[in-house]
Amino acid sequence: MSVLPLVFTSGWASGINAYAVVLLFGIFGATGLTDEVPESLQRTDVLVVAGVLFLCEAVADKIPYVDSIWDSVHTVVRPIAGAVVGALLAGQNGSLPELAAGAVGGTTALLSHFVKAGTRMAVNTSPEPFTNVGLSLAEDLAVAGIVTFALFHPVTAAVIAAVLLLLGLAILVFLAQRIRRFLRRRSQRREERRLAALGTRSRAHPPPDDDGSAHF
Repeated sequence: MSVLPLVFTSGWASGINAYAVVLLFGIFGATGLTDEVPESLQRTDVLVVAGVLFLCEAVADKIPYVDSIWDSVHTVVRPIAGAVVGALLAGQNGSLPELAAGAVGGTTALLSHFVKAGTRMAVNTSPEPFTNVGLSLAEDLAVAGIVTFALFHPVTAAVIAAVLLLLGLAILVFLAQRIRRFLRRRSQRREERRLAALGTRSRAHPPPDDDGSAHF
């Protein structure tokens, strides 16, 4: 069970930024800062791909509405990444079955992903972009700090991650009503645009006048 705290923390971090987790673990393992990282995460091709995708996420994550689209795409990617990283960490340590570690990492990643995606949807109800940038930077710093801390103090890091996860879920419940209002307004705007487009086409192509002359 000694690897469970690290698996839990990596799962929480993967739900926020899976590419940063893979990149950090790979760099720490490749530079010899820790021997907890499996060799498969230290491969050059893995690090290059993770680095490129991390840069893509760093940009997309700071643009209003684009971040929500990115989150939707990663509803599957982040839990899978959390499960894979958890299974690899367990396989490296050997003290926890890989299947159980994958379940812990994947489930934790899915929950933290829902927190992130839901929070972003609430933030996108505000037209200004600065909140998105600030929140994205805070998430990146939190992932980097807790993942680094977890390699040397896994139990304490897992406690911090658990507190942040519970706090995030509580905030998400609080913001749920605001998110529903936002989705309802967006649906109404789409319907209004559709009706306006139909009205424009009707005015551009009015029906022909029928004065009865066609009957003679």
